[in-house]
Amino acid sequence: MRLPFRSASGTDATDEHRVRVDASTKTLTKRLQPGEIAIIDHVDIDRVSAEALVAKKPRAVLNAAKSTSGRYPNLGPAILLDAGIPLIDDLGSQIMAITEGSEVRIDGATVYDTDGTAIAEGVEQTPEIVEQAMAAAREGLSVQMEAFAANTMEYLRKERDLLLDGLGVPEVKTSMHGRHVLIVVRGYHYKEDLAMLRSYVREYRPLLIGVDGGADAILEAGFKLDMIVGDMDSVSDRALTSGAEIVVHGYRDGRAPGKERVERLGVEYTVFPATGTSEDVAMLLADDKGAELIVAVGTHETLIEFLDKGRAGMASTFLTRLRVGGKLIDAKGVSRLYRHRISNWTLVLLILSGIAALVAAMAATPAGQAFFGIVAARIDNFFNWVSNLFSALF
Repeated sequence: MRLPFRSASGTDATDEHRVRVDASTKTLTKRLQPGEIAIIDHVDIDRVSAEALVAKKPRAVLNAAKSTSGRYPNLGPAILLDAGIPLIDDLGSQIMAITEGSEVRIDGATVYDTDGTAIAEGVEQTPEIVEQAMAAAREGLSVQMEAFAANTMEYLRKERDLLLDGLGVPEVKTSMHGRHVLIVVRGYHYKEDLAMLRSYVREYRPLLIGVDGGADAILEAGFKLDMIVGDMDSVSDRALTSGAEIVVHGYRDGRAPGKERVERLGVEYTVFPATGTSEDVAMLLADDKGAELIVAVGTHETLIEFLDKGRAGMASTFLTRLRVGGKLIDAKGVSRLYRHRISNWTLVLLILSGIAALVAAMAATPAGQAFFGIVAARIDNFFNWVSNLFSALF
């Protein structure tokens, strides 16, 4: 029996759909195609991940975990629903056992294989359910603020020497002394903000540092990439082999997950072991190497944004910003701050100027002069006709 996909959003389909399966939403979106079903295991779907999913136009999103745990008011579920993408929540670990490339059918909140056997049942998310979860999460936000403060103090204890004295910052080939440095992070509206800075990049020629996926945004914008910083989990091979200097973010316990990938590509790299996030590493590196100004695009600055990353270590960003101090200019949101606006009168003047230029150009040619002569004759005939008409009437 063929079971239809009937969601609360009104979606109705009777065919099976191919699935893509990955516990990492960021990794999944690299291979997800429009019309396919995304299967993820993502507690508290954040805004960046949701927007990446929306851009791929999946048929539906199936989440093994709870899309909103109540830890904080995350924005991802509402973004998916607003885009008309059905979201089925809390399906359990069994949904992750589905073989990628196979086909499934969905009826309400139940997922079936092609034989009609139920694989998993979850909770179909609706705007009402999401809003209730957001309200509950907002009430418990004070607990997360206390945890955030505790994490900040723990980071200060671990990285005191790095923050205060710059101990542990590796040597790099790229000279930053006295230069502007533009750091691009894969965050909210980062592509739009980078596009708004095109004239700044053209005039000041800053060094361009991409933090993981931010490196691809720099290349897509047509700029030259100088350095890539991160754990290399969301940056393309194209960026890694573009000639930019590679700084792999390692951890204090000796792990550096990105090393294997860059070694496989045969690319030279430097490891920067530090607690915290890759955007912190990029800022600390630029500051220590004498950058005159650090311009950040897509970085995180509010408590909700820190929590939305899903990492307790995001507390490090607060102290990193204090360390960088007056060098840092946050360009996040510049695309929404200023947009070119043209008034109606300006449009009218532009149109009239264009017509005047066209008339002047035509008047300077024999063909144009002949055309205007014909038009003038027609106008003269019209006025003569009107004059004769009034003469006959009066």
